[in-house]
Amino acid sequence: MSIMNTLLQAAVDNSAAAYSKMGAAIGAGLSAIGAGIGIGRIGGSAMESIARQPESVGDIRANMIVAAALIEGAVFFAIVVCLLILFL
Repeated sequence: MSIMNTLLQAAVDNSAAAYSKMGAAIGAGLSAIGAGIGIGRIGGSAMESIARQPESVGDIRANMIVAAALIEGAVFFAIVVCLLILFL
């Protein structure tokens, strides 16, 4: 709800700070969407490879979790940067 209020306020106000807040809100949303798409593709590819080679479930699962954690770490960093821009 707070991001939507910030976007509406930035649309009404014409100052440079309002545009930076609007950009930060859009950046936080885009990074969350990108993480969802990336982790979804990792999960889908892992399920395909498990279906092709069921004997290597453990290795595939471990690599999938590591890759998903790396994506989430990068996205958390992007969201924190956007929130710092938003509130500072």
